[in-house]
Amino acid sequence: MERIYHKIIPSVYLFLTKGNKILLQRRFNTGYEDGKYGIVSGHKEENETFKEALLREAKEESGIILDLKDLEVVHTMFRKIPKDERIDVFIKAKKWRGIIKNMELERCDDLRWFKINSLPKNMIYYVEVAIENIQNKIFYSEYSFLK
Repeated sequence: MERIYHKIIPSVYLFLTKGNKILLQRRFNTGYEDGKYGIVSGHKEENETFKEALLREAKEESGIILDLKDLEVVHTMFRKIPKDERIDVFIKAKKWRGIIKNMELERCDDLRWFKINSLPKNMIYYVEVAIENIQNKIFYSEYSFLK
């Protein structure tokens, strides 16, 4: 009898800073957290590492070109939400190339730098928690919407 394993949805997030600013994007027309700010992110696809997924997502969403050697995992979050469980890997880019531009106008209506100590009020809550954890050098956290 074949064993069926529990599935967790893997996502990757770009922690990109410039001085005391962080790059944020506002979700639009996605059906999930629309009107709120998060960071460049996406789902890891089959046969990709988390870092490879970030290379693809950064370029697709914002025109940012990254190199694997410049990436560092800075936070991991386990999230339990009503329909599924997720593992979110937050990766800092030490360097990047390209012109930062909103490449997904149908899903994002704002992409810009914000002061990291003065984030917008309409942040995706768990992303805000992750940013705070990264600043406090907390490598792992758990978050549940089911409490």
